[in-house]
Amino acid sequence: MRVVVSSFISLDGVVQAPGGPQEDTDGGFAHGGWTHPYFDDEVVGGAFDGALRKAAALLFGRRTWQTMAGAWPERAGDPFADRMNSIRKYVVSGTLTESDLTWENTVLVPGGEAVGRTRALRDSEGGDLLVMGSPSLVRTLLGEGLVDELVLMRMPVLLGGGKSIFPADGGRRPFELVSTVAAKTGAEVCVYRAAEEG
Repeated sequence: MRVVVSSFISLDGVVQAPGGPQEDTDGGFAHGGWTHPYFDDEVVGGAFDGALRKAAALLFGRRTWQTMAGAWPERAGDPFADRMNSIRKYVVSGTLTESDLTWENTVLVPGGEAVGRTRALRDSEGGDLLVMGSPSLVRTLLGEGLVDELVLMRMPVLLGGGKSIFPADGGRRPFELVSTVAAKTGAEVCVYRAAEEG
């Protein structure tokens, strides 16, 4: 399986709370929902749809999983929602229990096993293991060299601080740009693949 990260990102690298004001206010973040003016059904929506079509399973951190689990089950009947609800989902958490897993087809991965389980899934056969949101988890996976592709939906806005998906450990990790598609809103979908050091 390839590990693919799909993330909204600002020009200054912030990924926090793209969907709504109360999604994630950690650190006093006050710009929740910042992606809405730049969302475009064809380019940005198409990137999400394409990533989900290639996915064999989804991998989430706890907070992102809880947000998604609170939103998608009630949207049943839409093809994208039906796929989100039926696909295998892994959630990494040190606090959730099996009884919390109310979203169909979810498997709990204890926090301390995240890297090992992701590595095992990556070594298995199948489509993509898609990670949406989940900045802390993505930062860990990038740090461990376990991300094969980044699908970054870059929005033309500076947010002045907030959560990032990128490790700040001084490590060099090359990626190659595979494609860029621009939307009329100014958003760009940029696809990067992990590259060998050269």
